[in-house]
Amino acid sequence: MKKYLIIGSGVAGTTAAENIRQNDATGEITIVTDEDLPFYYRVRLPDYLGGIVAESELIAKKKAWYDQKKILLKLNSRVRETDPGEKHVMAADGVSLSYDRLLLANGSHPFIPPIKGSDLKGVFAIHTVQDVRQIVQAAEKINHVVLIGGGLLGLEAANALHRLGKNITVVEFFPRLLPRQLDTEGAARLQHFFENMNFTFRLGATTREISGNDRVEQVVLENGDILPTEMVIISAGVRPNLELAKMLDLKTDKGVIVDKFMQTSQPDIFAAGDVIEYEGRTYGIWPAAMEQGKIAGINISGGRAAYAGTTLSNILKVAGIDLASAGEIDEENRHESKIVTSADIYKKVVIDNGRVIGCIMLGDRKNFNRINKAITSGEDITNELDTLLNG
Repeated sequence: MKKYLIIGSGVAGTTAAENIRQNDATGEITIVTDEDLPFYYRVRLPDYLGGIVAESELIAKKKAWYDQKKILLKLNSRVRETDPGEKHVMAADGVSLSYDRLLLANGSHPFIPPIKGSDLKGVFAIHTVQDVRQIVQAAEKINHVVLIGGGLLGLEAANALHRLGKNITVVEFFPRLLPRQLDTEGAARLQHFFENMNFTFRLGATTREISGNDRVEQVVLENGDILPTEMVIISAGVRPNLELAKMLDLKTDKGVIVDKFMQTSQPDIFAAGDVIEYEGRTYGIWPAAMEQGKIAGINISGGRAAYAGTTLSNILKVAGIDLASAGEIDEENRHESKIVTSADIYKKVVIDNGRVIGCIMLGDRKNFNRINKAITSGEDITNELDTLLNG
């Protein structure tokens, strides 16, 4: 009977465990996580912050699921030592866990730029349920919030705090919002929507420092402007957690380097999710982590499946507005495009040599899945585009 040890209980680790169990009905599967909840919907953290859902509603896999699959889940358990030669790890509680095959699915951490004052009380990142608990508690006593970084999760968090009655200022280094997901026109439309909700934006701006006595009182921009605030949310992206990989002497660069089978530089150790780097790219998105977890789970348990990369795509609601984006957004207008607009809708499909290579849908994402599938597969759907965009 093989022993499978998975470090990390997010979508990659949980999907891998599910696929291991499909291939191996009797193997011993253990998931170790330093979180205090089972696998939960990280993308719904802003809804929890805004009081739309209770914490219990975040949980994607309840205890009964783990029991049914015969998966041992160890919560609040951080790995502190590893011994790849003897194939065991030591958890912080002193328990030694042995394995035949190991999967690193231990994710990422928020990137905090080297801003003076980022360690003051009242400065937060939003990445885990523990982060949100702290923000909810602190938000009871404040009125003004500065969001540093205009990314997806940050904007959703800012909208949640706005729903709680807070005044929001967004400081973004790029000259537009969501530069990875939206072109200039789409970003301007989204910004206009937020401005109608009384959000304030400082685009193309850099933060010099966060200042205050013990706790945050203001944000100072490089041009000298001062933004009084009682809370700062830093949303500047994530970086893979590489500490364990380095303890295991795995090959790393931006992430843990894996091949198309999700295998690391050591044959009995696999990796999946935010922690990995595949063909020079890190992903940091849910669909990629799920796909990588599936591939890793199949291969770690004796099957054979190959990963071919994931088209970068996002489907969500930003402050109640449907937003979907995939592939090449073509900000520089280097390619042919089809655009459909109305007062509340902006749709753009990017075409290269008769093939759809990117798509933006703001305000209405009907038929996005069909278009995204064609982006991934290379299928020619140019004759359908008028119907798909106007349907």
